[in-house]
Amino acid sequence: MKEVILIGFYQPNDALNKFISNVQQEFKIQVRYLQEYTALGTAGGLYHFRDQILAGKPDSFFVMNSDVCGDFPLKEMLSFTVQKGGGSHCTVLGTEATRQQSLNYGCIVENKNTHEVLHYVEKPETYISTTINCGVYLFSPDIFCTLEKIFKKNQEDNYNYQAGNGWCSGCDPNMQMKETIRLEQDIFVPMAGSGKLYVYHTDRFWSQIKTSGAAIYANRHYLALYQNWHKERLARNGELKPQIIGDVYIHPTADVHPTAVLGPNVSVGKHAVIGEGARVRESIVLEGAVLQDHCCVLYSVIGWNVTIGMWTRVEGTPNDPNPNKPFAKVDVKDTFSPDGKLNPSITVIGSNVQVPSEVILLNAMVLPDKSLAGSCKNQIIL
Repeated sequence: MKEVILIGFYQPNDALNKFISNVQQEFKIQVRYLQEYTALGTAGGLYHFRDQILAGKPDSFFVMNSDVCGDFPLKEMLSFTVQKGGGSHCTVLGTEATRQQSLNYGCIVENKNTHEVLHYVEKPETYISTTINCGVYLFSPDIFCTLEKIFKKNQEDNYNYQAGNGWCSGCDPNMQMKETIRLEQDIFVPMAGSGKLYVYHTDRFWSQIKTSGAAIYANRHYLALYQNWHKERLARNGELKPQIIGDVYIHPTADVHPTAVLGPNVSVGKHAVIGEGARVRESIVLEGAVLQDHCCVLYSVIGWNVTIGMWTRVEGTPNDPNPNKPFAKVDVKDTFSPDGKLNPSITVIGSNVQVPSEVILLNAMVLPDKSLAGSCKNQIIL
């Protein structure tokens, strides 16, 4: 791997620039952010920045959606694609889901012997297949020929539509922008059955991250992966050290009191401070956060530079896959129930929030830069 390119239409800010700089220094690899002039769909940005992607003449390149996490078998995908020879333009990473949950994903029908994709439907209305698209792809540079054809077709369709209806700036808000290319609908659907689209199956950990609950779920699995790949990153029990239960990561610059109890499945960021007698479980504590003495944090995300007062309890409700259903994924639940109440969820506290002592936060979402006056249950604090 030679380079990592991030593509999006968001304005770069200090947080993103700092992140990219830190990643380049830590992993010794070039990382760039390329900003689209508008949202171009899941493949429009690839075509728009094709010259940047093809610089250096790569043999192939991975494309990964930014809202997925997992134990990605990238080397295995590459070996699988090489075995298929030059005819394969794309390999899709696939995994199994339940019959009901498969309707929320792109569904793949394959030749079980060759693993060629024969049929592809994005979020079907009825059951198609339990093999779903993981949002991780391996492309050969030939894919840009396909993208070019779709781009020109979209331009032609857009021109014909305007010519037939008379041009106006907003005549049809549902009309797809001519520059927008949807990887799933515009590319995979017509490629299926052509001999150029294949699926590589994985039974390793994989999840979307569309909710805070999925972030806690992902944190648990990434810490478990450290047991195999980076055991040195995990905290250990010892003299004058906090009590560690299960898998816990503590950044070297964090200050954790020896009487604190952490775990299982806790990640503590840079310069965080965790005080005497504190209890933290199934949570993420981000950079600069301060958890004062004897506070309790369960199933929560504590944002940058947050202060949690003494004897305060911060707790959320986990959203894990159904353990009784094989291949079940994390459900993406609505924020509110049909009767307008906030559904129980992980508690998330935004950056620079001050939480007083001796209060309870339960199933709460607190936006940044707030100073809370008391307890909060099942609320969003704007």
